[in-house]
Amino acid sequence: MTKIIFMGTPPFSVPILTMLHEEGYDIVGVVTQPDRPVGRKRVMTPTPVKEEALRLGLPVYQPDRLSKSEELEQLINLQPDLIVTAAYGQIVPNELLDVPRLRSVNVHASLLPKYRGGAPIHQAIIDGEKETGVTIMYMEEKLDAGNMIAKRAIPITDEDDTGTMFDKLSLVGRDLLKETMPAIIAGTNDSIPQDESLVTFASNITREQERIDWNKSARQIFNHVRGLHPWPVAYTTFDGENVKIYRTSIVDETSKGTPGMMMKMSKNELYVQTGEGILSILELQPAGKKKVDVVSFINGNGDKWKVGDRFE
Repeated sequence: MTKIIFMGTPPFSVPILTMLHEEGYDIVGVVTQPDRPVGRKRVMTPTPVKEEALRLGLPVYQPDRLSKSEELEQLINLQPDLIVTAAYGQIVPNELLDVPRLRSVNVHASLLPKYRGGAPIHQAIIDGEKETGVTIMYMEEKLDAGNMIAKRAIPITDEDDTGTMFDKLSLVGRDLLKETMPAIIAGTNDSIPQDESLVTFASNITREQERIDWNKSARQIFNHVRGLHPWPVAYTTFDGENVKIYRTSIVDETSKGTPGMMMKMSKNELYVQTGEGILSILELQPAGKKKVDVVSFINGNGDKWKVGDRFE
C-alpha cells in the first residue's frame, strides 16, 4: 500500500486529508503547524488539520521549524512513497521532498503560473480576477514552480469573498486530487512545465496592504475589501482611530468629492467618495466596538460622523 505523509494546516486542507483517508490511502503521518494562542484569552488552539487527524486516529507531527534536523529525521524515517501538501505554511526542505519514490505534490489554490505564494485567493479577488482555481503540481525547492499535473478553474462572482472562495476551492482541490491520485501512484500521469513569462506572485498580506486607499476606484476598493474578508480585514482611519471595513457595495452614482469623504448619511446608508465613483459601507467595526451593520452603526454612533468628514 502507498504510504503518504500529508502536510496542511487551515480549514482549506481538511477535506483533502479526509478524502485521502476515506479512499483508503496509508497516511503514515500528518504534519501541521504548532498549536497557537487564539482570542483575547490566548487559549492554545490546535490547527483544523490536527483536529481532523486526531479524529481520524492519525499520527500528528507539529515541528516549529521543519528544517530542524531531529524533526526532519523523524519524517524521513517514515519512508513515505508520496508527500501531499495543501496550504501547510512552511517551506519543505529538499531533504524531505527527495525521499518519496513518487515525489511530492502540492494542492495550490490558483491557476499557476499566476499567483505563486501564500495568499493566492486573497490576491486574485483583490486584483478583480473573474476566475481562479486549483493546480495540482510537483514540488521543488523554488516556490510553487514545479511541473503542473492538473488544473481546474471556477468563476469568482461579486458575491464571493476570500472566505467563500476558500471553501469552494478546498472542495475543488479535494475532488481534483481524488481524480488525479491513481495516475500519480501508477506513474502514468502527465505533467507540464510552467511558463515562466506568465508568473505572478501573491505574497502573504502585510498590515500596510490591509489599509484602504481611497484614491483608488470604487470597484478597486470593493475588490480590496472582499479580498480581505473575513481575514485579515481591510481598514481605514478616522479621527486617529482604525475602522475595520467588512462589506461594501458599489453605488451607481457619481460625484466630485474628495476621496475618503462621507458624501451621504441616512438611517441605512453611508456613502464614501473614492477616486472614481461612490462606495457604500455595509458592515464596519470602529475601534473598541463590535462589528455591526451600517444601520446599527448609524443608530448608535452616527452622530459622531457627519457628511463632509473624511477617512484618512
